[in-house]
Amino acid sequence: MSGSSGRIEMKTPLVELDGDEMTRIIWADIKEILIEPFVSLKTEYYDLGLKHRDETDDSVTTAAAEAAKKYGVAVKCATITPNAQRMDEYKLKRMWRSPNATLRTLLNGTIFRTPIMASPIRPIVRSWKKPITIARHGYGDIYKATEMRVSDPGRVELVYTPKSGQQVSHLVQLVQEFEKPGIAMAIHNLDDSIAAFARSCFNYALSTRQDIWFSAKDTILSGYDDRFRAIFEEIFNAEYKPEFSKRGIEYFYTLIDDAVARVMRSEGGFIWGCKNYDGDVMSDMVATAFGSLAMMTSVLVSPDGKFEYEAAHGTVTRHYYRHLKGENTSTNSMATIFAWSGALRKRGEMDGISSLVDFAERLERASIDTIESGVMTQDLYNIAEIENKRAVSTKEFLCEIASRM
Repeated sequence: MSGSSGRIEMKTPLVELDGDEMTRIIWADIKEILIEPFVSLKTEYYDLGLKHRDETDDSVTTAAAEAAKKYGVAVKCATITPNAQRMDEYKLKRMWRSPNATLRTLLNGTIFRTPIMASPIRPIVRSWKKPITIARHGYGDIYKATEMRVSDPGRVELVYTPKSGQQVSHLVQLVQEFEKPGIAMAIHNLDDSIAAFARSCFNYALSTRQDIWFSAKDTILSGYDDRFRAIFEEIFNAEYKPEFSKRGIEYFYTLIDDAVARVMRSEGGFIWGCKNYDGDVMSDMVATAFGSLAMMTSVLVSPDGKFEYEAAHGTVTRHYYRHLKGENTSTNSMATIFAWSGALRKRGEMDGISSLVDFAERLERASIDTIESGVMTQDLYNIAEIENKRAVSTKEFLCEIASRM
């Protein structure tokens, strides 16, 4: 569907979530060089840059999440999660929480991260021939932990007080009788969140026609991790098993140490479901083993079919400081390009605009073709197994892609 300008017309806006530092610069260049010449881009814009989040007391992040719920598809630039150094640098009112964590909580979403493969960038694990997608639960565990330092001998207990006032056995559980100083931590999760995680995983497996594994450690955490295992099994058997069988894909549960061994021997081409911390760690491991965190797509999927696409990496601070000095950078923009292409493809699918879906496919193909022709950013140049390769600047790379569109 093209307008009078010859560009593809959109029906429904994307929710555009701008970000910080070098990725904010790349964000604007991608729109100008790779998207707006071909698409009459329609977005509802939210500035999630740290300065604006501080100015709005972070209400902009909540507003962005609500817009993502309303329109169904969002695309997000990398953002800063402040620490003590950033508090001083940006003169912040307070140490705002990660916008990614806020979006995950409000959308009740699961994060799916998949490497972008190009032939000159060979995986370190030589058996891997196809991408491995990490499905990371976006709620709870150590990311919502309560912890304490135990400075003197004493007893640490886990206490449950029912609101109903009814008598329940095991209201108090001994954590540890401390004879010496130490540390303690409590983590939690919710049945509803685990169920949403399971449904997002199964729906994503069906949509991509891939097997899905789920791994935990129920032999050790026979209450906590076993609850994950049981909810996954119940939902799969009740709601998904026949459809999986019809499409020739499978779901299975295994211990996480067994899953790691299986992954290392596999050829890839499946989804690996992980609890929050496991998924955080394993997605970086998979990304690095496939070549680079800058070659990793990331999409947050809610159980009711809302999508938020982003790059899996951070704001590339070191390159940003060089950019501010007027120096050339060679920053890999692939993950951010694929965030835009993923969001545009999904918007096209939802709105029935085949030309928008086709454009997203062409953009991804042109990006990979550019690397496979030997033109790439410095990070890939250092690891690419190809003759006649050439490292180019951040903007030159985008222009090379545009010339292939």
